[in-house]
Amino acid sequence: MAKTQTLSYNQLINSLNKKEFYPIYFLYGDENYYIDEITNHIEANALDATAKDFNQTILYGKDVDYKTILDAARRFPIMSTNQLVVVKEAQDLKTMDKLESYFENPMESTILVFAYKHKKLDGRKKFVSKLKKSSKACLFESKRLYENQVPNWINNYLKDKNISIKPAATNLLAEYLGTDLSKISNELNKLTINLSEGVPIDKSIIQKNIGISKDFNVFELQNALGKKDRFKSLLIVKYFIANPKNHPLQLITATLYNFFSKVFVCQSMMQSSDKAIASALGTNPFFVKDYKVAAKSYNRIKLEQIIATLKEYDLRSKGVDNVSVSQGELLREMIIKILG
Repeated sequence: MAKTQTLSYNQLINSLNKKEFYPIYFLYGDENYYIDEITNHIEANALDATAKDFNQTILYGKDVDYKTILDAARRFPIMSTNQLVVVKEAQDLKTMDKLESYFENPMESTILVFAYKHKKLDGRKKFVSKLKKSSKACLFESKRLYENQVPNWINNYLKDKNISIKPAATNLLAEYLGTDLSKISNELNKLTINLSEGVPIDKSIIQKNIGISKDFNVFELQNALGKKDRFKSLLIVKYFIANPKNHPLQLITATLYNFFSKVFVCQSMMQSSDKAIASALGTNPFFVKDYKVAAKSYNRIKLEQIIATLKEYDLRSKGVDNVSVSQGELLREMIIKILG
């Protein structure tokens, strides 16, 4: 087997599909989606149905210590060439350092998987050093996507299922669902269950199946502000205040900050092609027109003030310099300041 220990997600899935298994898999990082996907893939493919009854062990970090893991990992498989031991929530295991010796010399017949979520590895730990030096261990870091990477991820996820989606729909999903890939994949799966073959996903399908209001969502607020449409902006704000659980201020602030930051960049590139602007903004060319409209609606000084306002209200939404003002009133204040 190749001695490469750090593989991309696709490389790792391809090797698993070929039944090429490392004795140790250490899956870690702040994006749970890939950790769960790889763990599930190993559980589904490492052993056949008959062998699983005797040779598959699932443990949880908070419930076991290193001795339990060692005992399980050092057992020999029964009527099978391999056994599988999966340690879920491995970040809760307090005695990981005690496994150093096993990481140096693992059982060839055991596939030991650690699902180490919500954390990066501390390179100062001895067990991390042992893992990185071992040719028998595969390390995979599951990184959370940046906001501008989410639309492309959505497109690729659906492309793998032979489903197309319109750019405006992709952007609406990305803005509404954030960067949590598990949440996004769940919502996409809901969308595709009753989707007619060959029909692309558009905004109306999303609004019908996910419950995003057609007229009252952060994407529409963004567009209304970009056009300086005071009436529509405040109408959407009124709806948000009446439905605070579905429209948290911190999410709105983050989305608008991302939008106006791109408008600021766009304003300095108004003579450039849409393709060049889209590349600089890390967005689909389809949306460049929206950034151009906003760039014409606000001068550079006003854009700097808007970005500063969004930073201020993000802090106030978290309790900084804010004692008694409600989240709804903060939102109203913020939007009025943006509109001037």
